[in-house]
Amino acid sequence: MPKHGKKYLEAAKLIDRQKYYSPREALELVKKTHYANFDGTVELHLRTGLDPRHADQQIRGVVLLPRGLGKQVRVLVFAEGEAARIAQEAGADYVGTDEYIEKIQNGWLEFDVAVAVPQVMGKVGRLGKILGPRGLMPSPKAGTIVPPEDLPRVLNELRLGRVEYRVDKTANVHVPIGKVSFPVEHLLDNMAAVMDAIVRAKPASAKGQYIRRVTVASSMGPGVKVDVNEALALKPSL
Repeated sequence: MPKHGKKYLEAAKLIDRQKYYSPREALELVKKTHYANFDGTVELHLRTGLDPRHADQQIRGVVLLPRGLGKQVRVLVFAEGEAARIAQEAGADYVGTDEYIEKIQNGWLEFDVAVAVPQVMGKVGRLGKILGPRGLMPSPKAGTIVPPEDLPRVLNELRLGRVEYRVDKTANVHVPIGKVSFPVEHLLDNMAAVMDAIVRAKPASAKGQYIRRVTVASSMGPGVKVDVNEALALKPSL
């Protein structure tokens, strides 16, 4: 068992570990129990009944958070020629191919999202072993391999708060839904958007209970259990 500090233990006392809260109550508790001296990220954690060993039970996609993510997203675009010009004009933080491929191979990872145009994926593919495990590899499922004409839209969505969800090897899904400083209503709107997307992404081959457990927590803060049925019933209002 990991040892927790005094502030964590004090915050945890405010939560009934046996209770499953409504989404609104849970988010209110996350804000109340946040003790870090920075504006922490609020995360949604889902325990699924999927078996990630089977390709037809792996879910992955993107959601545009209606209330944004509350953080600056550093975007690297792999592109050349006219596509590079479009990416630069659309506000990408870094644009290029060979020079950034070399930098990444040498350990540089100062970006949050990597986007690529199809024409350069032959070069970018060699970064799979580095970017793949970190969830940074451009892919069609994540909506990060796009034709040049779609770069302005994708970059704008990333800045506004586009997040990716994917089931990991332990059948869990972890998604940021905003900052602790957000009003509860905004966190609730973002949570509803993510839940709706994941419910719609349920594989046809999924057996048994699809979503088994829902928890919300802030950076470094204790987790708060959410009533699964109430979480599944959330619908986007924006």
